[in-house]
Amino acid sequence: MIKPYAQACDRNKDPILSVLKDLLKESGSVLEIGSGTAQHAVYFAEQLPHLEWKCSDLSENLPGIQQWVQEAGLPNLTMPFELDVSSVEWEALEFDYVFSANAIHIMSWNHVKEFIKGAGQMLPVNGLFILYGPFKYQGEYTSESNQTFDAWLKDRDPLSGIRNYEDLEQLANSVGLKISGKITMPANNEILCWQKT
Repeated sequence: MIKPYAQACDRNKDPILSVLKDLLKESGSVLEIGSGTAQHAVYFAEQLPHLEWKCSDLSENLPGIQQWVQEAGLPNLTMPFELDVSSVEWEALEFDYVFSANAIHIMSWNHVKEFIKGAGQMLPVNGLFILYGPFKYQGEYTSESNQTFDAWLKDRDPLSGIRNYEDLEQLANSVGLKISGKITMPANNEILCWQKT
């Protein structure tokens, strides 16, 4: 099997890392949801050795993630596990932080709701929920390229699409997550960070 590779991960890993260095100063465990190729996980675990980084994804993506994790051989990055946000037993998980990049716009809205609800239930007080990707505000795109991307997403899967910040904020607040950071990123992306109260 050829090891999976996404060029976008190489492009955005350093800008994301610079934000994570500020947000994740305290040691702890990170659950990454929708690890994709695992390029981010390998890079962040290597650069942030005070964190225990755990990959998760749907079963079909696990073999590629396993290749990256195995080759990296990092002590703070263990083998991934299968996680479907619609069926996982959130209460059985114990992590200090949740990170997800470019995943919620390829999930259905029902899955986004399950994801945020579960993360809010699982995280301890002061735990962080961090999302990276493109977002809309009051139904408006932040760029023409994001509007084009959203049309492409919906053409591929009508249940997917760029999400409204206000809808995410409402969901997060309902499970005790309060917004603590909104950071503008390159290529019309953002990092949103909520803290468990």
